[in-house]
Amino acid sequence: MPSSLTTRAWQLPDGIDELLPGAAAQVEALRRQLLDGAARWGYQLVIPPLIEYTDSLLVGVGEDLDLLTFKMPDQLSGRMLGVRADMTPQVARIDAHSLAGQGVNRLCYAGSTLHTRSRSLAASRSPLQMGAEIYGDGSLSADIEVMDLMLSLLDDAGIAASTLTLDLGHGAIYGPILEAAGLDDANLRSQVFDAVQRKSRPDLEALLEGREGSLLGTLMDLHGGVEVLARARECFEAMPEVLAALDELEALSQSLGARFPEVALYVDLAELRGYRYHTGAVFSVYAQGLGEALARGGRYDNVGAVYGCARPATGFAMDLRLLAARLSEAEAGTAIAAPQEEDPAVQAKIRELRAKGETVIVSLGGVRDPRCDRELVNLDGDWQVQVLDSSAVAPGGNGAKA
Repeated sequence: MPSSLTTRAWQLPDGIDELLPGAAAQVEALRRQLLDGAARWGYQLVIPPLIEYTDSLLVGVGEDLDLLTFKMPDQLSGRMLGVRADMTPQVARIDAHSLAGQGVNRLCYAGSTLHTRSRSLAASRSPLQMGAEIYGDGSLSADIEVMDLMLSLLDDAGIAASTLTLDLGHGAIYGPILEAAGLDDANLRSQVFDAVQRKSRPDLEALLEGREGSLLGTLMDLHGGVEVLARARECFEAMPEVLAALDELEALSQSLGARFPEVALYVDLAELRGYRYHTGAVFSVYAQGLGEALARGGRYDNVGAVYGCARPATGFAMDLRLLAARLSEAEAGTAIAAPQEEDPAVQAKIRELRAKGETVIVSLGGVRDPRCDRELVNLDGDWQVQVLDSSAVAPGGNGAKA
């Protein structure tokens, strides 16, 4: 019986997982496919560092991201380091500082992140984040482009559009409504924010205790199809800032509805994710039967101000692990079995096949790898590839004699 020490030696922390060969191959194929897809739209790849000083990594971001970030002292400088929980602030720093905020920049990235706790039951604490951002353009066209790219990449990955719902909100709606309620106490405002986000009317009414806050209660009910936008116009007709945000959501829903008619559109005006961070449209993509969003994004203008270069920005990010898990398991790749021989002719043939993109696996000890559906055979001095008889292909993963 294994000792407790031996058992602990192979245990991983909660929410931290490893990828075994099949899943790892699928995630890596997705990473390459999505980055190549973004490149065809003009997005340039950047690779930010895994850790940074926290006064750079976390400056200007919301409290939620601060709480998600692992922190530790740097033994060289004595300054505090953070392991990135989200790559977006890093890419914003690259745009504003390293690239000096020149013109419109389209940037994409993919890399590991680490969270102190899971964001949801379905989420990993070590997401493999892939994303794309546009810096330097504050127009609605940029928001439409990143959402178009996001949905197009999901389609390319094999996620059926008919199974997706695009959830739309706006970061500039809640603020004016909260100000109209006249709540001065910071702690009360925080509790009201939490109640609205949870759509808990009893909690909201208990917190307001007769104060004017009817519009906050109204906001909680404004979720559903695009018809919600018309209802919202009637409710907030005296609030120009809210009406301007509703105009943007109307334009977005029309454009995306025309481009992706099979994707269901859902409007949630009480979606307050990233409220202190997002300044414009926010969006999430959900798939049927999956509680966690496949991708999230939004507009966050002036994000580079903390680096000395205020820049409009919009973009999205997705977890490649979650996306890969959503897809059906990829079929095993085909391979060619090669004999374990030092014959220069067979070695040259193996190099030739690999150079052409074929997977060639040497049958060490005469045992053929079960992934092989073809074999390299010597026919009258000429090494050729032949398809294996299905009865000769090794079942399962045990291998078979070549």
